[in-house]
Amino acid sequence: MSKTLRLILGDQLNPQHPWFNEISDKVEYVMIEARSETDYVVHHVQKILGIFAAMRRFSDQLRVQGHRVSYIRLGDKSNRGSIKDNLLAMLEEGAYDRFEYQLLDEWRVDEMLQSLCAEIRQESSAYDTEHFYTERSFLAGFFSGKKQTLMESFYRALRKAEGVLMDGESPVTGQWNYDASNRKKLPKEISIPRPFVFHHDVSDILQELESSGVKSIGKVKAKEFIWPLDRKDALALLDHFVNELLPLFGDYQDAMTDRDWSLFHSRLSFALNLKMLSPREIVDRVEEAWRSDPDRVHISQAEGFIRQILGWREYMRGIYWWKMPEYAKLNYFDHQRELPRWYWTGETKMSCLRTAINQSLEHAYAHHIQRLMLTGNFALLAGCDPDEVDHWYLGIYIDAFDWVEITNTRGMSQFADGGIVGTKPYVSSASYIHKMSDHCTGCHYDHKKKTGENACPFNPLYWHFHHRHREKLESNPRIGMIYRTWDKMSPDTKNVYLEQAEKYLSEIDYL
Repeated sequence: MSKTLRLILGDQLNPQHPWFNEISDKVEYVMIEARSETDYVVHHVQKILGIFAAMRRFSDQLRVQGHRVSYIRLGDKSNRGSIKDNLLAMLEEGAYDRFEYQLLDEWRVDEMLQSLCAEIRQESSAYDTEHFYTERSFLAGFFSGKKQTLMESFYRALRKAEGVLMDGESPVTGQWNYDASNRKKLPKEISIPRPFVFHHDVSDILQELESSGVKSIGKVKAKEFIWPLDRKDALALLDHFVNELLPLFGDYQDAMTDRDWSLFHSRLSFALNLKMLSPREIVDRVEEAWRSDPDRVHISQAEGFIRQILGWREYMRGIYWWKMPEYAKLNYFDHQRELPRWYWTGETKMSCLRTAINQSLEHAYAHHIQRLMLTGNFALLAGCDPDEVDHWYLGIYIDAFDWVEITNTRGMSQFADGGIVGTKPYVSSASYIHKMSDHCTGCHYDHKKKTGENACPFNPLYWHFHHRHREKLESNPRIGMIYRTWDKMSPDTKNVYLEQAEKYLSEIDYL
């Protein structure tokens, strides 16, 4: 009797995949907890726990449905440490005629499985994950022969192709993008809903991680694990977002505050990136919420969210599969500095960074503006090595997987790709942070001060960054005004800025 071994990875937990439509004793599924996956960077403990707990729950659900499942736990004596070695052992020892897997989202694992398939005697096949709107190579073809790779043009084309927020060939309301409406500071009087969280007990897995010696960062309440672990959880989180948070999401999606860590964000990215939910069903739910009650959910709220899923997420995946593996080595500014040690502890006198980093250590989460304009902004201004920045983001966030992390970090955040993703470096002085947050109130540093004692480090570092990279940035049409302002300053003023920045960089671990 011919027998097939099918691999399910930790980010392929889609119970609606066509694989599972038929139950057969000729098909065996395998799921593997491997040190090769826990150790390639130092991950947040909640990330490892969440993925392993979700994998175990998924395997149990498949068994209940009648599927044959082999599950290799981290602490099993037979575990050979890596996905590849475990698969090789199974394929050598078992009576399998075929090996099948779903297309990978990560270059590293894709290379590994292609290597494995070249070594084994069994025939092998790869299947689509049936998750994304576009195929891996779609974006490369879309931008073929074009000088610019703007997300907006890709987003509009995908809106048309999928009929999302469209009225025939035109966008509903006649406007494509409501980004200008999505940049409001959080009012002091606004009521922030309590975060919708779960209370799972994953203490048994935590004990296994500790006994196995897996290194991790961050904190966890193992008996009150807050993240969704299966499709039922994920759907409950989606319901909560659409019913309670969406009406104010768009307005305040860029806002930052000391008052709360979740605000009006969906926090669906972990469940989405593990494929418990599909992007299509999320987009459809949000569009339906607007169409059914546009007075409750304004178009700017719905479009602002849909743009992140249909536009940005698909775009970043496309860039990844177009530009890898070279993309992972790009360092446009040749930045070499190590990340300040307080990125790992949150022990900094800068209130905004202290809030963002401690929140990340506490919950394995920060929203996109905290990542871009706080931790990412500072790392870029300070000239930190994009390799270090990549590893930190990939490790600390529960939703961070290589295909979406590296393009956001090395591209959008650090401009290490020289402009493939972003049209300019996303850096700012303290004025933007003060405008979009309440972090500056009571901070050790004064956001108004450019130089001198207790001047906010973002201010002199902002000018220092533009000064040292003038040759590469001056011709950028979106930056010309910055250099005109710099050139109007007196030599003495410039020197004071640069000296202040150098002082801060020399004591960066103590800021």
